[in-house]
Amino acid sequence: MWQLNEMDYGTAAQAGRQSPTPKGPGAAMLLRMLDEIDYGVLVIDGQGQIQHANHLARHELASSRLVMVRGNSLFGSSTEHSAMIQQGLDHACKGQRKLVLLEHNDLELSLAFIPLSHPLEAESPTVLVLLQRQSTCDNLAVRMFARTKGLSPSEESVMIGLCRGLGVPEIAREHGVAESTVRSQVKSLREKTGCSSIRRLMQ
Repeated sequence: MWQLNEMDYGTAAQAGRQSPTPKGPGAAMLLRMLDEIDYGVLVIDGQGQIQHANHLARHELASSRLVMVRGNSLFGSSTEHSAMIQQGLDHACKGQRKLVLLEHNDLELSLAFIPLSHPLEAESPTVLVLLQRQSTCDNLAVRMFARTKGLSPSEESVMIGLCRGLGVPEIAREHGVAESTVRSQVKSLREKTGCSSIRRLMQ
């Protein structure tokens, strides 16, 4: 299940949108509330299929730094990380909470796996996964600005990299994409925000 052969950078923006979500005004309000939380929130089933991902979680998946999505399932960016995610999922499916720390070079990400159903009461267990905030640049004000301007998760990820003082080559390496891809996203950032330069965008 957790074999990792390649990075899928493009499908992360669709995570949490492909699977059915609860119907009704109450459920819709709950999903909007989850999008306003300043932490990444995932809801997955016992097979690791993503049932819902809030805005910050979609951003983290789009960055592919330590976690990613393939076939609408949660994976790590390496086989080792994927195995740790599977371990956290296994514990949660047994009704146990599990904290997993993923690390690579100077990057780290904690994931808290929390069971939402009792293992003896539900045929299909549901697990809540909370993702830690990455840095002071990953704050709600930046996220709100990105959403106001209609930025995609990938464009938002690039903007946060720029806020951290990273250049195009560093952002490309961190996201595992070509520099030309990042340059295209920077161009899109300038167009959507109406800024003539990146310096003005960062002010």
